[in-house]
Amino acid sequence: MTAICLLRCDLRAHDNQVLHWAQSNAEFVVPLYCFDPRHYLGTHCYGFPKTGPHRLRFLLESVKDLRETLKRKGSTLVVRKGKPEDVVHDLITQLGSVSAVAFHEEATQEELDVEKGVSQVCKQHGVRTRTFWAATLYHRDDLPFRPIVRLPDVFTQFRKVVESQVKVRPTLQMADHLKPLPPGLEEGCIPTMEDLGQKDPVTDPRTAFPCSGGETQALMRLQYYFWDTNLVASYKETRNGLVGMDYSTKFAPWLALGCISPRYIYEQIQKYEKERTANESTYWVLFELLWRDYFRFVALKYGNRIFSLRGLQNKYIPWKKDLQLFDCWKEGNTGVPFVDANMRELSASGFMSNRGRQNVASFLTKDLGLDWRMGAEWFEYLLVDYDVCSNYGNWLYSAGVGNDPREHRKFNMVKQGLDYDGKGDYVRLWVPELQSIKGADIHTPWALNTAALSQAGVTLGETYPQPVVTAPEWSRHINQKPQGRSPHPRGKRGPAHTPRQHRDRGIDFYFSHKKDL
Repeated sequence: MTAICLLRCDLRAHDNQVLHWAQSNAEFVVPLYCFDPRHYLGTHCYGFPKTGPHRLRFLLESVKDLRETLKRKGSTLVVRKGKPEDVVHDLITQLGSVSAVAFHEEATQEELDVEKGVSQVCKQHGVRTRTFWAATLYHRDDLPFRPIVRLPDVFTQFRKVVESQVKVRPTLQMADHLKPLPPGLEEGCIPTMEDLGQKDPVTDPRTAFPCSGGETQALMRLQYYFWDTNLVASYKETRNGLVGMDYSTKFAPWLALGCISPRYIYEQIQKYEKERTANESTYWVLFELLWRDYFRFVALKYGNRIFSLRGLQNKYIPWKKDLQLFDCWKEGNTGVPFVDANMRELSASGFMSNRGRQNVASFLTKDLGLDWRMGAEWFEYLLVDYDVCSNYGNWLYSAGVGNDPREHRKFNMVKQGLDYDGKGDYVRLWVPELQSIKGADIHTPWALNTAALSQAGVTLGETYPQPVVTAPEWSRHINQKPQGRSPHPRGKRGPAHTPRQHRDRGIDFYFSHKKDL
């Protein structure tokens, strides 16, 4: 008999429960990936393309890599263009001997609708379905919060209970040789970028993520970050970096497509701590993975409320929908260099640091007052590591309508730039029109006098924008800078107050990825 293994965000051969089950329960196994046309339409509220060029290229690389891996194991990956429920129907009809369709369960509506459609097709044909949970470090069924509505709304409460009461299940031992496809079944062609309506993006040499998709590259990255360089032992100290590959793990893009298993990362951390060293940094990788888990469980608890304008708290905020302001934000033309540098990096590379994500999200929601869903959908379009639960969980958090026990949380853009890019090297990398401004003054060009701007070749409003908004709390940090500034920046001075700083969440996994492991 034949088992169809519908693969979605689980593009790996290691620790794959669907493939593991099929190997033991079928004579022929069909690993299947469908390029669902719904993934290439517009986003729900604002109509941005759902899958942008950077993420699509990473996906295509991951699909190709999995096919090559499965071929080495005596199988291959069957690829089709079409809705999974339609493709499964056609395969059941074509093969005539399908006994089961297996897949990993997801947490959000569009993915659940696919599962429902596939299950209905199977029921119509008398084919059973087998489903598994494997998206998280801790298994859903092992949580002490049953039913899921008992999940705490504060992450720390969740973390303390899970870490003290729940064990991570071991990874699965996969067979070296896989069952073949049924005779006569063609593997199908993997589509090109053009086939899916996209152009292959140019790789920007400045990117902090110059990596390819796929399980092979994911496992190589872990080997490098843990065992070859020991970078994991200093992760907590470096994770707020902005430039280069090595300030953080960069696991998030591979985790988002399931090219690497969170349980495999956990086991490698355990091994590293036993053989090399155990410290706050090695723990912090697991801490970030737990944030990733939490947002997925929050999605299970709240369902479609994670997409609601009022959020989990049903809180009314008079959000604006100013498209001109939004265009300035998304194009990196706000006149606030730290924001602009991060947004330009995102557009050019499909990636942005955890620190950057927190700042640009705070700026959009708290400084500009724009509908947080604009930012969430723009991230969905561009991020190579887009994960629906981490993305929307973090945007809710940033907007103050999600899992957020502290009120009125806001980032100070000038202070953040000075704290994390004190010399301005990151801004110079991505906002070259300001590169002749020396030192920390690059973060506040609007506060420089005419002579200083002229010397740097900058004309505000022409070569670089005037800021679309200035927050009163910025002035405290502007006035501390010793050189090349006017006595008072534009606008009134604000109170000597710095908003309480965020705790990072989501493993470099998102802003926190949500949120850039």
